[in-house]
Amino acid sequence: MSANGFTKEEVIGALHGIAAEMHDRMAKGEPPRMILPVRTKQNIAFDKKLGVYKYGKKKSTRDATSLGSARQLLRALHVSEFIEEMIDAGKSSTLREMYYISEGWGHGKFGSQNESNNLAEDLEIVTKCMREDFKLRPEEDGARIIGNITFEERNRKGEWMRINCRDDVGDSGYGVPYNVESEKLKLVDHDVDFIMAIETGGMFDRLVENGFDEDSRCALIHLKGQPARSTRRIIKRMNEEWNIPVIVFLDGDPWSYRIYASIAYGAIKTAHISEYLATPSAIYLGIRASDIMSYDLPADDLSSKDIQALKAELSDPRFADAEWQNEINLMLELGKKAEQQSLAKYGLDFVTDTYLPEKLAEIMGR
Repeated sequence: MSANGFTKEEVIGALHGIAAEMHDRMAKGEPPRMILPVRTKQNIAFDKKLGVYKYGKKKSTRDATSLGSARQLLRALHVSEFIEEMIDAGKSSTLREMYYISEGWGHGKFGSQNESNNLAEDLEIVTKCMREDFKLRPEEDGARIIGNITFEERNRKGEWMRINCRDDVGDSGYGVPYNVESEKLKLVDHDVDFIMAIETGGMFDRLVENGFDEDSRCALIHLKGQPARSTRRIIKRMNEEWNIPVIVFLDGDPWSYRIYASIAYGAIKTAHISEYLATPSAIYLGIRASDIMSYDLPADDLSSKDIQALKAELSDPRFADAEWQNEINLMLELGKKAEQQSLAKYGLDFVTDTYLPEKLAEIMGR
C-alpha cells in the first residue's frame, strides 16, 4: 500500500484508464488528449486544508493535433506499458534506465532525460498515483540520518531488519531508501526532541563528530543539497507520526531558500503531491542574511544569477509572508551570501557550542 492508499491493481487500473480514454476519443473521431495543470510558480496556490502549496486552476491540453503532442501521448502509452510490466514482474527501474529503454520505442523514444522525468510526473498527476507506485527510482540517493531513532526496513529478501540510526550505523549514518512507505519502512521508536535537516555534508559530518545529536537529543539528516523525494517524505512521516519538530539548517543563499521551500511548502515540480512531501511546520534556522552581520561571517558577493533568483523569489507565492520578504530584501541589500561552514571562522566547535544553541534558544522562545 502506498502513501495515497493505492494497491498494485488500482495503479495498473489507473494506467489502463489513460489508454481507455484515448481509445474512446478516437472511436468518436476526436483526437486523444491529456489535460494537465500548468506547472509554474504562477499556478501554485496555498491549500488551507492541507497547509501546502498545490497547483491552481490553469490547465494545458496535450492532444494529437500537433506532432509534438502526439509523440508525448505515444510515450505515455509506452511508459504505462513499461510500468505495468515492472509491477507484474516485481521489478523496479531508475528514471535513467527508462530513458535508455525508450531507445526501442521507435517514434516514442525520449529526446532527453528531462522529457523522461517530466512524463513520469505527468502520469502521477493524471493517475493520482505516485512515482513510487510506478516502481520508478531516482538516480540520487536519499538522505543520511544519525540519531537515536529506530526503523524497521524490509530488505530485498522480504525480511524486516531493525536498525537504530545511532547504534547500528557508522559515521555516515543510515541511508534512506527511495521508497519510505510503510510496506518498506516502519517507524518503530525514537528518543529525540527534534529533527535537524542539514544541507551540506561537511556540516553534517561536523555535527556528528562533535556529538551534537547526543548532546542536543536530536536526529541529524543530511539533505545532500536539494533533497530527494524520499528524504522529504521521511521527514514528513517522522514529523507527523512521531510529532517531532523539524528544524532546517542551510547555507545563506537564494538556492538554499528554495530547498527550505521544497521541504516546508512543497516544490513547484511536485505540487501535485505536496501533501505527501511537504512539512508545513518546518522551521528555518539559518544561515540568515542577518547572521552575516550579527556573526561577522566571511561572505561572497552575490552573482548575477543569485540576484535574479532572489528577485524571482520575491514574486514566488511560497515566500509571500513578511518575514521572507524581509529576509530576501536584506540579502539583496547586503549583496552577500554565506555558507554554513563560514562559522568555522571562530573554530570547529563554534557551530555546536555557540551558534546552534543561540539559534535554537531563539526559536524555542518564540
